[in-house]
Amino acid sequence: MDLSIDINKDKWKKRILEIIADSPHPAGSWHIVSILHSQGIEVSSATVGRELSQLETLGFLEKQNHKGRTITALGRAVIDKANSRKELDDFKSSLEEVISSDVLENYLMVLEAREAIERETARLAARRITDKELAALEALLSNQEEQVKNHRSIALLDIAFHSGIARASKNDVLFSLYRIISTMGQQSPLFEKLRMRVGDSYSNFHEKIFKALKERDSARAEEYMMLHISRLKDDVNRYWHEFNPSLPGQG
Repeated sequence: MDLSIDINKDKWKKRILEIIADSPHPAGSWHIVSILHSQGIEVSSATVGRELSQLETLGFLEKQNHKGRTITALGRAVIDKANSRKELDDFKSSLEEVISSDVLENYLMVLEAREAIERETARLAARRITDKELAALEALLSNQEEQVKNHRSIALLDIAFHSGIARASKNDVLFSLYRIISTMGQQSPLFEKLRMRVGDSYSNFHEKIFKALKERDSARAEEYMMLHISRLKDDVNRYWHEFNPSLPGQG
């Protein structure tokens, strides 16, 4: 049976499964209606009966003669899956709140997370990057240089460069973690402001990282990536209030 079914999205199925899972005896529709009523939830016996039949068809419940139904091992697995999925959704919401925040401490926490992720993606990419991926990064750097000369935004090119390195690491977990952070858009606006304020030194870091990757030098790729993110953290700390005078930050 497909465990990808998300019973969190169903109005009744998860509640009914949990009631039966908690019951020491086989449970019928009237028992379930009574429990739901005690929780302030009004539902008819007919509705519960239909849900029970569907859950039995799915293999989540099994009928015990006329005594009612008990939950199956598959039913318990579905509840566990649903609870894990809800927990992950809660974590994602919390992460989105931090990443989209205009609080300096939260912004720096994101950069610390990037530092932890990207030092490893750079190190791994130096060992695993293909010639095709190197060519793609080189094209990004060339495009970036052209955009800088024309005083245009390079924020998306910056994300593409770092994303390309994460992908080249061949570690899908690290790549996914970087993409979660980068696609939420925290870096782009401030990155442009910082670049204009301190000059385009970030491009120099990109060139050094690229050279280390091309030479398959893991230690240097990691070192330059750490220096790059460290410089970003320093600049955010130094110029935060200049760009966000009315926003909270470190005292």
